[in-house]
Amino acid sequence: MHIAILTFDAFNELDSMIALGILNRIKRQDWRVTLSSPSRTVTSMNGVTVHAQSTLADACEADVVLVGSGMKTRDIASDQNLLCQLKFDPGRQLIGAQCSGTLLLAKLGLLAQVPACTDLITKPWVVEAGVEVLNQPFFARGNVATAGGCLSSQYLAAWVIAKTEGEDAALSALHYVAPVGEKDDYVARAMNNVRPYL
Repeated sequence: MHIAILTFDAFNELDSMIALGILNRIKRQDWRVTLSSPSRTVTSMNGVTVHAQSTLADACEADVVLVGSGMKTRDIASDQNLLCQLKFDPGRQLIGAQCSGTLLLAKLGLLAQVPACTDLITKPWVVEAGVEVLNQPFFARGNVATAGGCLSSQYLAAWVIAKTEGEDAALSALHYVAPVGEKDDYVARAMNNVRPYL
């Protein structure tokens, strides 16, 4: 199982790293979570440079693809050379996006007739791309999911785990990362957002 988290220059650390951390709570030999980028290194919106662990071509072959957000996503969404490299298939992959990553899914035609979630800054661009934007943190239909707000990456991660490993595995992963003294409430709230779409 390869889960690729698309991470571009000026990425939002919360999107890529929270999902990476939660997804890596699954300790299976065949479970691999990577940051997929168009270059060997990418630098976040706050100056953190990370090394790519896989390529965009690898992401196209992955079992799961999550698209994080960042300050340059609108530029990426208009770069036809880059978009041509992103060949995703919801028939064989779970595909999720967060915040401005939703704009990339819209531009790739993966949100046709599917409402979506995104952040408030990106919302007008997603609407302009012909997608209905919901006022909620998470939505999924079939194998495509979107989330809105930096801390909604937990919902994408829980959705992926529940869809691939079962709900108990998702509960366990969320419980591990939840704040002490709030674990039960935190997990229940997260799963209340995800469970209707499993």
